[in-house]
Amino acid sequence: MISAAYVGDRTMRIEDVVPAPPAPGQVQIRVAYVGICGTDLHIVHGAMDARVSLPAVIGHEMSGVVHEVGEGVADWAVGDRVTVMPLDWDDTCPACLAGHRHICHNLDFVGIDSPGAMQGLWNVRADLLLALPESLRLDHAALVEPVAVAVHDVRRGAVRPGDRVVVLGGGPIGVLIAVVARETGAEVTVVEPDAGRRATVESLGLATVDPRADDVVTRIEGWTDGAGADVVLEVSGAPSAVLSATALAKVRGTVVVVAIHPQPTAVDLKQVFWRELTIVGARVYERADFERAVELLDRGVVPAEALITEVRPLTDVAAAFTTLEQGDAMKILLDCGAGAQ
Repeated sequence: MISAAYVGDRTMRIEDVVPAPPAPGQVQIRVAYVGICGTDLHIVHGAMDARVSLPAVIGHEMSGVVHEVGEGVADWAVGDRVTVMPLDWDDTCPACLAGHRHICHNLDFVGIDSPGAMQGLWNVRADLLLALPESLRLDHAALVEPVAVAVHDVRRGAVRPGDRVVVLGGGPIGVLIAVVARETGAEVTVVEPDAGRRATVESLGLATVDPRADDVVTRIEGWTDGAGADVVLEVSGAPSAVLSATALAKVRGTVVVVAIHPQPTAVDLKQVFWRELTIVGARVYERADFERAVELLDRGVVPAEALITEVRPLTDVAAAFTTLEQGDAMKILLDCGAGAQ
């Protein structure tokens, strides 16, 4: 069996490994597809070296088929089609005890803090699995995790039918948020400077604004008859977007912070005060978000085919990361060998 491991110095290495059998309570998955996300890029760029243990087998957006079940596992059988919700919480910290286990104080994000899916066979705790319907293609199912992120973000923003929603950033998560918000019944505009990404967004029937060519505040005020957006989701991670987000929201509107900002970023608190805005954070997801993501993909609401730029074999992992670094792809999947539909 092969795996792809981050070994430091911006390097991914293909390794031959002997798979261990699943431990009691675990399931061994024959991995079909793994998606590469922005967090994976941050890891390979060395930005998370203090967190990951080298060599690190990463990857948390995946689909696969149960290959073997460990002792004590009764709910899964060989051949089951599955994905993994990669959150392992301690159930003892204040967040867990308050019912917020997905943001556990001591959260193990599987694929970052512990081994992930970029390998042929992957041993995972059985309670982290979710079933996939036979009607959902395994390559499309590799998008369940990022779709769950979008579902959670839209839910945190309390988006309702008829809302005017602005998404700042037209990358993979921004596009998925826009699609999920539209399915909720909202009207959506995506603010994105990159022409290629805007073209992808527009091909899905969504409106866009180019912040380099247009005054975004003026455009959004015109679209909303001067009121401002009901919900603004900041997905870009750009400080300028954070600064403008509060100016785009209506009186008593909501700003949802989705992007990870590693450094403190300026926020226009006068607008928060003046308009009585609500600012909320949105981190990862809960199980209900995963279940909803499976449903949206299975119904074809999420345009998986349009978002998957290409599929490469796991052995091409280094080239796949290079392509993503160059901004030439929306989503790249790695084929880990169990991808027959």
